[in-house]
Amino acid sequence: MASTRGLHPADKVEDYTSRGWWTDETVDQLFAHQVATRGDELAIVDPANRQALTGGAPRRLTWNEVDAEATALADRLLGLGLRRGDVLGVQMPNAIELAEVYVAAWMVGIIISPLPMQYRENEIVGMANQAEFAAFVTVPTFGGRSPVADVHDALDRLPSLNYLIAYGPDEEASGGLPEGVLSIAPTPATAEQRDRVAARMAADPNDPNDCLTICWTSGTESEPKGVPRCHYDWIAVSWATVELPSITHDDVLLNPFPMVNMAGINGMFLPWLRSGSVLVQHHPFDLPTFLAQIADERVTYTVAPPALLWTLLHNEALLAQTDLTSLTRLGSGSVPLQPVMVRGWQEKFGIGVINFFGSNEGIGLLSSPEDFPDPDERAQYFPRYGTPGVTWSGRIADWMRVRLVDVVTGEDIEEPGRSGELYITGPSVFAGYLHGERRPSPFDEQGYLKTGDLFEIAGDKNQYLHYLDRAKDLIIRGGMNIAPVELEGLIGDHPAVVDVAVIGDPDEVLGERIAAIVTLAAGTSLTLDELVEFLRAKKIASFKLPERLQVLDAMPRNPVGKILKRELRLTTQSPTTPEGATA
Repeated sequence: MASTRGLHPADKVEDYTSRGWWTDETVDQLFAHQVATRGDELAIVDPANRQALTGGAPRRLTWNEVDAEATALADRLLGLGLRRGDVLGVQMPNAIELAEVYVAAWMVGIIISPLPMQYRENEIVGMANQAEFAAFVTVPTFGGRSPVADVHDALDRLPSLNYLIAYGPDEEASGGLPEGVLSIAPTPATAEQRDRVAARMAADPNDPNDCLTICWTSGTESEPKGVPRCHYDWIAVSWATVELPSITHDDVLLNPFPMVNMAGINGMFLPWLRSGSVLVQHHPFDLPTFLAQIADERVTYTVAPPALLWTLLHNEALLAQTDLTSLTRLGSGSVPLQPVMVRGWQEKFGIGVINFFGSNEGIGLLSSPEDFPDPDERAQYFPRYGTPGVTWSGRIADWMRVRLVDVVTGEDIEEPGRSGELYITGPSVFAGYLHGERRPSPFDEQGYLKTGDLFEIAGDKNQYLHYLDRAKDLIIRGGMNIAPVELEGLIGDHPAVVDVAVIGDPDEVLGERIAAIVTLAAGTSLTLDELVEFLRAKKIASFKLPERLQVLDAMPRNPVGKILKRELRLTTQSPTTPEGATA
């Protein structure tokens, strides 16, 4: 693979460091600072259901204890011959050991490439060979299967892989491991191990421009791409998820998102390292366990999918059994939020839902209660960074610049109500894709990242961005462009609807017709006619009205929770479904 030192060009580094946007700080230094400052305080808590997931008892570790085990692991990795710039594939659930693997690797300059637990041989082989994994670390068992055995079975297709490692407490490997798998149990570092790691860090310190992670695009529509990121851009974008939720040392964070991409790493892991708060891990998502952790650990801040927040808000029986009194704020996003949901949490519980829009490549748009006190506006709009005369909370607002560009003419858009692709630049943006020389550049001639996301300008001062959709998801019906996300937001306001995806059905005459795929709240029903009447009452254009409705028990999702519209197009298209049917 390409060099992992110096991801960003020297002139960009000089520019951004001179402005104070980037500093000499590295992520391993964030961890070291918390160890030195809060050594014997509680740092991290395992998932409450860990016994059922991996066979081991849940643990609770202080900063000193995490440091001791991570240092011992760093020494073991060095002892295997792994060096700066080597890529370590990681497929582990959200548990204490996952945090230790990250910290251990980053101490000595080893790059982490995290993979969701749902990935199997096909995905693992493709990503491992793209990034040339030198070693792979996973767990012996997870939810009744053996991830380490899955990788072992694919070794003949992984030519760069030198070591397959099972990392976890001894009792979790009691069932035995395939031949050749190296078992490492978390143990405190000896004095000799500490000395060796300290000597290596002193002789070969991290540079903030070094590659830290290779995450992967979600792959909802095509083969995932590797996204290398360094200390500079990870730390820059993490300021948004520290400052906008106002995370401090006194917080208890509950992390339900896999720590494999922007949501888990930037939403929870980096704020934990920056603030010295307590990180409570959760995996996989299980509502009773999630709610019990909020109550038992006195969680103050967490993030959750919009559909979950909507369901909770309307489940009076469940809420009556749940103690949410410790929660002071919530984060949500990845899809447009329902204004009625955001308003409901604020009015019913006094909790402001923070609206997030991000990507592995470095997009970081956040709408906080401070900047958007009106919950309806917070659900629908994001800050338009750089708007003259308008200020926003958080330093990242002063660093980032955005443009909207007409996808047909290439002209910059300055007026409201006209859709354009979001272009963004600033210190949070990545340097380019893995093997970028083989791909079209994701940047324009001015150095702006072309995000592929459609927005329009809104607000009385043109200070807002209103998300419309992914450019590639546009539905074209009879020559009219329809943004599925706009419709999804409107349909999501229906009291029976829990989750919704809008796709285009092929049509020989019109090109495409609109199909609404939904999941419904328990005990409710919905017909196409009822949905159309609901939408007509919102006074939308008639060409946007759906012509097919299908009800599913659950939406197909990728490992990071995004709805797989590609799968919906393949499995739900049914031109013969009669109007009014709920399928």
